[in-house]
Amino acid sequence: MTQKPRIISVQTVARTRLFHIEAVVLEFSNGTVVSYERLSASPQGAVLVVPMLDEDTVLLIREYAAGVHRYELALPKGLIEPQEGVLEAANRELMEEVGYAARRLRQVTSFTLAPGYFGHVTHVVCAQDLYPQRRPGDEPEEIEVVPWRLSELKKLLLQDDCTEARSIAALFMVRDMLREEDAGNA
Repeated sequence: MTQKPRIISVQTVARTRLFHIEAVVLEFSNGTVVSYERLSASPQGAVLVVPMLDEDTVLLIREYAAGVHRYELALPKGLIEPQEGVLEAANRELMEEVGYAARRLRQVTSFTLAPGYFGHVTHVVCAQDLYPQRRPGDEPEEIEVVPWRLSELKKLLLQDDCTEARSIAALFMVRDMLREEDAGNA
């Protein structure tokens, strides 16, 4: 394994309500010194929830995405609050954005986004055995909940408003995981 570079300094370049940009000076094992800029993220990361209404039906949400200025069809997601665990955060986001809670939650994997310059981790959680439970959230408008069959995942990818890569990857992973479990129980 290659030795990680030594951090010489970290300095805040800019900070907004959402973004914290840092200049990081590193020294590599061969003596080369390089300055990088990176977006710093919440140390707890975020959750992306795959809420399974039944063995083939996932509950997606359609909400406004400011980055692309349109409504996107994706999985519920949100930041993990300080002192909150991954599964607790997933259940909270599920209640706030979908109006359900889960009796069974399990972490499937963790994703990074552009790890070369963005220090963000998203934890993917599969939520099963759902029951109605609404909790107020911080969304500016009502979120539309859209049931979709995992067996029709390829049709979902043809939708113009379903482009969020983390959601797409998580859907395929959970679909395959559930299929393997079902085959193992047969």
